[in-house]
Amino acid sequence: MNRKTLALPAIAGLLAPLLAACGSDTSGASGSSDIVVGTTDRFASSAQSPAPFDPAYAYDTGVWNVLRQTLQTLTRIPRGGGLPVPDAASQCQFTDRVSKSYRCVLREDLVFSDGKPVTARDVKYSIERVLAIKSDNGASGLLSNIDTIEAKGYHEVVFHLKTPDATFPYKLATPVAGIVSSDKYGATELREGFQVDGSGPYTMRPHVQGDRLVSVSFTRNPHYKGGVKVRNESVELRTFDNADSMAEALTSGDIDMMTRTLEPGQIKELDTDPQEGVRLTEVPALEIRYLAFNTKAPVVKEKAVRQAVAALVDRDRITRDVYGPTAKPLYSLIPSTIATHSNSFFNKYGEPSRDKAAALLREAHVDTPVKLTLHYTTDHYGAATAKEFAALRDQLNASGLFDVTVEGAEWSAFRPAQKRGDYAVYGLGWFPDFPDPDNFIAPFLDADNFLNTPYVNDEARERLIPASRREADRAAAAPSFQRLQDIVAEDVPFLPLWQGKQYVASRDTLTGVEWALNTSSDLQLWELGRGNA
Repeated sequence: MNRKTLALPAIAGLLAPLLAACGSDTSGASGSSDIVVGTTDRFASSAQSPAPFDPAYAYDTGVWNVLRQTLQTLTRIPRGGGLPVPDAASQCQFTDRVSKSYRCVLREDLVFSDGKPVTARDVKYSIERVLAIKSDNGASGLLSNIDTIEAKGYHEVVFHLKTPDATFPYKLATPVAGIVSSDKYGATELREGFQVDGSGPYTMRPHVQGDRLVSVSFTRNPHYKGGVKVRNESVELRTFDNADSMAEALTSGDIDMMTRTLEPGQIKELDTDPQEGVRLTEVPALEIRYLAFNTKAPVVKEKAVRQAVAALVDRDRITRDVYGPTAKPLYSLIPSTIATHSNSFFNKYGEPSRDKAAALLREAHVDTPVKLTLHYTTDHYGAATAKEFAALRDQLNASGLFDVTVEGAEWSAFRPAQKRGDYAVYGLGWFPDFPDPDNFIAPFLDADNFLNTPYVNDEARERLIPASRREADRAAAAPSFQRLQDIVAEDVPFLPLWQGKQYVASRDTLTGVEWALNTSSDLQLWELGRGNA
């Protein structure tokens, strides 16, 4: 049966709360999994990235999608979104009115996949390990507000925070807070390779060729105790070099589902000319794309240069000509489907205007044309990225105010260069760690931000972000977020471009597809099953 499915319940579930294993097998995948899921995410181990799946090091949507199947966290985001609920814990709550002390009680008889008991000491060890290692690639910044952790007896753990943070339960639901065993993970050393061991829904077996992971076999963990209902016995996650080869595998029946990343042309074709036995499902999404500026780089150090770019970029043309109906223009770091969103960039710059850009540069005494290189990753977000950056180049050059070239690099080289500050202007995507406006602001503007950006705004860091986190009622934080969005539009350390839609293509005998990806693009393989759709 051919049909397109729109999974709407997740949207309602998201907005409501905001408003109120074994060793590596180098022989390749065995092909024995009942369900096979394809992805264009690529995973490699190298001298620069020796521990891609260590929760203290990993900070990438594709890698986190592997960790989420195997590691367990104290809390989790429920099916369809909403406030975090306990998972490894039986209960969690703030014990004070100001959201500075958070207490969790572990489930009875909780064990790792090898049968070793999971205790409060393991929770304390796991999180203190992340903070001690403090990898510049990882997400330790999500946990940096922790002051001390108490392990009280066998089951109770209490987190004492440095400052109030109503978003802390969300952060405990991310893989950086995954519970690991000291038998498998050293206290101050990263675990190299691709193996992951925890107490999550699945055990895993990586299949490796050279330094590259080609697939992962996930097997239902018989020891798992948590809130997730596992609807299958095994799933294989198989990597593909590109979306075309992944689509061929779906058509031939070699895989059952294709996830990240479908190309816009594939989505359009599946939507307008459905294939027999293949179903296209749109699920809610919060992905954003943006340009980032190294504000210490001489060429963009002058704010007027960044503002001129903001005044020239035509988001409508980019989304229309490159992405079609799979994206829509975005005028803030916070997506339009998240409460507290404001069109701050449109409010300040309006429609694209050469005259406005020229005036900004002239008033700042900037000589034109300004020479810029826009950097992008060739293999991380899909082939359309190259077209997008060509379009950006052409828009800026057409003004006569800029002389722009574009340069692409594979993710394995792009990300280290970006962190080192090698690029003056570069493009990235953001898939939120959790669906709260804080996670579209703090990772960019707070200390220990994941971009290692030199941009600092004291009002944002010292007053507005802390003020927003004090509000347990997230709607009450709206004034702080409004001001934060306006600051970004004024200083332009980042230039939001578009907000994406999210699609999954699958065989129509696969069930649970509408739940397999949540709004943060978290892969939830336990939702998949067999049956007549």
